[in-house]
Amino acid sequence: MFVVDTNILVYAADDDSPDHNCCMRLLEQWRAGPAPWFLTWGVVFEFLCVVTHPRVLRQPWTAVRAWSFIVALLSGGSLRMLTAGVRYAAAVGEVVEQVPNLRGNLWHDAETAILMREHGIRRIYTPDVDFHRFPFLEVVDPAR
Repeated sequence: MFVVDTNILVYAADDDSPDHNCCMRLLEQWRAGPAPWFLTWGVVFEFLCVVTHPRVLRQPWTAVRAWSFIVALLSGGSLRMLTAGVRYAAAVGEVVEQVPNLRGNLWHDAETAILMREHGIRRIYTPDVDFHRFPFLEVVDPAR
């Protein structure tokens, strides 16, 4: 079990990304496989924000196209959405105590890490080095 972060989705969607082929191949592999893998709604909405933003992609996507990409992933069968459960507040407290200097934009990544902690998922696929600040995570950058 593992979580896929926003950047992997963005690189898979962006034909201009040098990591496009690698990330698209991984998404296709995960979708076709039987093992569960996870996204969070925060990751989904960050993806939607990035790929529709005119200053990020050379040719930004429409909202319909971006949402269709997510729907296609969800139709793969093995993808699950990681959501807050009964231990969420306790997991927030644990992470706040364990991760020094948790502030600013790191809170977005912290939300993903907290959901992972609550559900006992350690591995995240991402090139985002900020996830290394969470000592309970195994960070895998598939393009490196």
